Amino acid sequence: MQQKDLVIIGAGTAGLTAAIYACRSGLDTIVLEESMYGGQIVSTGEIENYPGMPGVDGFGFASSLHQQAEGLGAKIQFAPVTAISKADSWFYVETPDTTWLAKTVIAANGAVHRKLGCEGEEAFQGKGVSYCATCDGAFFKNKSVAVVGGGNTAVEDALYLSGICQKVHMIHRRDSFRAHRISVEKLLAAPNVQIHYQSQVLRINGKDRVEGLEVSSPAGTEALQVQGVFVAVGLAPKNQLFSSLCQLDESGYFAAGEDCRTTCEGLFAAGDTRTKPLRQLVTAAADGAVAASMAAAYIQTH
Repeated sequence: MQQKDLVIIGAGTAGLTAAIYACRSGLDTIVLEESMYGGQIVSTGEIENYPGMPGVDGFGFASSLHQQAEGLGAKIQFAPVTAISKADSWFYVETPDTTWLAKTVIAANGAVHRKLGCEGEEAFQGKGVSYCATCDGAFFKNKSVAVVGGGNTAVEDALYLSGICQKVHMIHRRDSFRAHRISVEKLLAAPNVQIHYQSQVLRINGKDRVEGLEVSSPAGTEALQVQGVFVAVGLAPKNQLFSSLCQLDESGYFAAGEDCRTTCEGLFAAGDTRTKPLRQLVTAAADGAVAASMAAAYIQTH
C-alpha cells in the first residue's frame, strides 16, 4: 500500500491539467491511467477551437500536456483502477498491483463511445466499423463510407472523411444538426457528402468486412453500399466503480457542478465524466484546474 495526498484517475486533458495544478500546489500526486495519456483528443486530427493554439493536432496537444505535467513532477502509472472505497476519511484506490491510500481523489476517467446496438455492429468492429475517423479513415481512401450521428464529432468526422473518401453518407436521426454552425455549413457545402435526415441504421451487412447498410428513413428502408461505418453517436461515462460512493445522474455521470465536488467529501469529478452542458477540451482543462484547487483546499481543512 502506498500513500498519497491525491490520486487522479485518468490522464486525459482534465487529469493532466489537474496534475499540473496539484504539483504546483505541492500535493504528493499520482495519476493512474488505464491505457495511454491524452484521452480521446489523441485521435483528433486538427484542433481549431482551443484558445491560443489554432491548428494544433490532437496527438501534439496531448504530448505537450503530458510533458508539461511530468516536467512539474507529475507521476503517471499505467494501470486500471479495479475498485475504490472510503474508510476513516481515507480513500482506497485499488489497481492490479497496488492499493493507493489517498486523502483525496479526482475522477477524470472520461467516457467511452456509445454503440448503435444494431445487428452487425459487433461482428464488423475493426472490419469496417470504427469509432474514430482520424484513426481509421486512411484505410478507406477513395471508398464510400457512412458516418452516423449529428453532433460536433460526427460532423467533424464527416468533413475529415470527405477529403479522402469518394462518398460520405451522413446518417442522422433528426431533421437538423446539433453541431456548431460553421462546421455544419462546411458539411453542407461538401460536394461528396449526402445527408440522410431522420434516418437510422437498421443493420450492417457484409461477409468478411462491411459491404453495406440498411437504413430506415421517412421514405422507407434504403440500402447503401459502403465499405466503412464511422459511429459518432455520443459518449457514455465509466463511473460504475463510484456508484456506491456518490450520486450519479440518470445517465451515469457524476452529479457535480462547476466546483467539481461530488456528493462524497474529498472526491472530485473533472472533464467528460461529470454533468455539464459542454464537453470540450477547454472545459476539461478548466475542470482539471478547479478540481485540483478544490482538492488542495480540502486537504488543508481536513
